[in-house]
Amino acid sequence: MAEQIPLSEEDRAFAPEWDAERGDKTHEVAPDVAYRRLAIVNVAFVGYRGAADREWALIDAGLTGSAGFIRAAAEERFGRGSRPAAIMLTHGHFDHVGALETLAEEWDAPVYAHPLEHPYLDGSAAYPPGDPSVGGGAMAALSRFYPRDPVNLGARLRALPPDGAVPGMRGCRWIATPGHSVGHVSFWRESDRALIVGDAFVTTRQESVSAALTQDPEMHGPPMYFTVDWGAAEDSVRRLAALEPKTVVTGHGQAMAGAHMRAALHELADRFRAVAVPAQGRYVDAPARAEDGSAYLPAN
Repeated sequence: MAEQIPLSEEDRAFAPEWDAERGDKTHEVAPDVAYRRLAIVNVAFVGYRGAADREWALIDAGLTGSAGFIRAAAEERFGRGSRPAAIMLTHGHFDHVGALETLAEEWDAPVYAHPLEHPYLDGSAAYPPGDPSVGGGAMAALSRFYPRDPVNLGARLRALPPDGAVPGMRGCRWIATPGHSVGHVSFWRESDRALIVGDAFVTTRQESVSAALTQDPEMHGPPMYFTVDWGAAEDSVRRLAALEPKTVVTGHGQAMAGAHMRAALHELADRFRAVAVPAQGRYVDAPARAEDGSAYLPAN
């Protein structure tokens, strides 16, 4: 695998000493944007500290068993009893929806996702299998065993508005960024050029257990073992780089900011085939797509 694009701890979008003073176990990257790391994956909170009931939003829902950690961070940040206006999903892979059904029911919150992602969220279809042959790390090797069956949100599941608006996140719009999954989206705020990208690209080598745990920073394409359409993934990274974000919050790895981060993101976009795409793999020449149904497998 080609060398990934290095980043530095100096490119972090947060100040650890300020985070420690707050004590809510989140990293704050803007006055109204913070995220919490839950083992190998991040969830994001959009809303000012102390936001009233239904005045903030959660993005993604971590691994199974993480509901208590997400709830604790939300209570510390917004106050006991303050519920999100909505839960937004970048996509529905197992490490982004683990606490979703629990929290959506507890908070009586709608869940918004791209319509192409809905079969994975309404119980009707499973994801394509992971590809253990790519990435060269233990996380990739184990991908054949990762859960792929859908969750079922029932009536709580909603489609993201077609005009790009994001319920509960004023001033933000969603952007279709397929490739890692067919209905993957990112969230963009023009006013401060803040970008929440899920797994459209990440800032650590997620294929490696040690890198996923230590979060050594680098600009990296989407996690290889679950990316099903590399052409679409490349187009998505190019469009995100063209936004010239000041701050990026990724689904895996540390949030990054600044000119060096933007230069690394442009390099990833320009050299995507050499840097991000495996030399061979299940989906390199045979992508799984919504158009022909190959992205949707029967659920168990």
